[in-house]
Amino acid sequence: MVGDLSIKPTVICIFGASGDLAQRKIIPAIYDLFMNDLLPDPFCIIGLARTSLGDDGFRQQLRSGVEKFSRSGIHKEEDWDKFASAVTYSKLDYQDSTIYKSLLEQLDQGWQKSATKIFYLATPPTLFEPIVKQLGQSRILHGNDQYRIVIEKPFGRDLESAQELNKILADVFDESQTYRIDHYLGKETVQNILAFRFANAMWEPIWNRSYINHVQITVAEQVGVGRRGGYYENAGALRDMIQNHLLQLMCLVAMEPPTSFNAEEIRNKKVDVLHAIRPITTEDVAKVAVRAQYVSGVVDGKHVPGYLEEENVAADSRTETFAAIKFYIDNWRWQGVPFYLRTGKCMGARASEISLQFRPVPHHPFSEKVIQPNRLAIQIAPEEGIMLRTQAKEPGPVMKIKPVEMHYSYNEVFQVSSPEAYETLLLDIMRGDPGLFMRSDQVEMAWTVLGSILETWQNDRENPLPSYVAGEWGPQEAENLITADGREWLKPACLECEIRKEGSDGND
Repeated sequence: MVGDLSIKPTVICIFGASGDLAQRKIIPAIYDLFMNDLLPDPFCIIGLARTSLGDDGFRQQLRSGVEKFSRSGIHKEEDWDKFASAVTYSKLDYQDSTIYKSLLEQLDQGWQKSATKIFYLATPPTLFEPIVKQLGQSRILHGNDQYRIVIEKPFGRDLESAQELNKILADVFDESQTYRIDHYLGKETVQNILAFRFANAMWEPIWNRSYINHVQITVAEQVGVGRRGGYYENAGALRDMIQNHLLQLMCLVAMEPPTSFNAEEIRNKKVDVLHAIRPITTEDVAKVAVRAQYVSGVVDGKHVPGYLEEENVAADSRTETFAAIKFYIDNWRWQGVPFYLRTGKCMGARASEISLQFRPVPHHPFSEKVIQPNRLAIQIAPEEGIMLRTQAKEPGPVMKIKPVEMHYSYNEVFQVSSPEAYETLLLDIMRGDPGLFMRSDQVEMAWTVLGSILETWQNDRENPLPSYVAGEWGPQEAENLITADGREWLKPACLECEIRKEGSDGND
């Protein structure tokens, strides 16, 4: 029971179940839902993959993942035994139609008609098409909301491939049955953007071009590509992060107020933002977009190799591990306000944050020549919270202005651990709530927005690729992108707090 919504009996078929995603994310999330009494009764998990495991081998593999990655952990054997009893495994040849036929017959006949049947594709993207087409041999799927399919990103490599994937899906499943999962949208702080904006009367009047100077969205990772070099060579920062995560965050910040919290209403508002983004011509790419690749350096006190030295990376690779782009949204609310998006691997710290910098006061009578503008920071990682910077008088006999910050942490305020993003998203799939999932037109419009940048970077084999030292915050070209507008990249609020705390401790 979730609120007043009961969940029907559910069976989850995980394709690619022997892989890393299932072990690290999907199964630990399902187990945490189970431990919090949020799973329906009965439920079943069917693992499907090429690996020869058997039920016991599969359960043992999943147990190690649950012990490492779930919030709940395994404290009582009876809890794990009850969960594991609902887990089975079958070896699968992805091209063997007889196995799919047997699976579909099992789901149709072995489970009550009202049960929800979920196909979760935790496989490489190359397997999306054959799996969907094999499932399509059953005519009972299309338009039957009891059957749902979950697709992990990336949703194509460009507009053309995304359109083709959407067509393949639409031949077998209705759009209402299709859940394109982006785990970033399941994070509590990301969801709270809507509540923060539209449940508080103070923000909406100033959430526009008249008061906001610019917006920065940063998703910085300290880790490199590690063993994912093979995948990353075909993705890069633009496809891996900006096309989905960062553009979706920008849509939540920039969207118009919805008339209701209806899933389609919210998705419509986000699509409106994508349509309003000013088109970037091939001639403009060099002015508004920067890419770079990390070279060897020191991250968190440890030496790390450069991207070209990573496993399964081509020696002459031009795949970007950093990307920064300036967007404009051409509508009444945001006309002329730049949105700066940046993401990178092997950067100075792990930090995901949305910062809105407000316009300076038009006139101030104080002696200080420069007063820092007000800033609102929505912190997504590593800690979830919100910081608001204002100005105040510093104690003393003279009028001296100093920036002060009001800050709240989710952990401190609510004193409960936030569910993992996959928990929230899996629960919504079982409930049939598509609000946090990307619709086909959203996916295609996001690729359209980035089309000229992808094309330009792909065809550019002559100009030197900018680089940045691992442990730094990107290349000089990214600094030039924003300083040319008279602005600078804002240090994530979590790092500013650490710096001030260290300085304060040193003065005691």
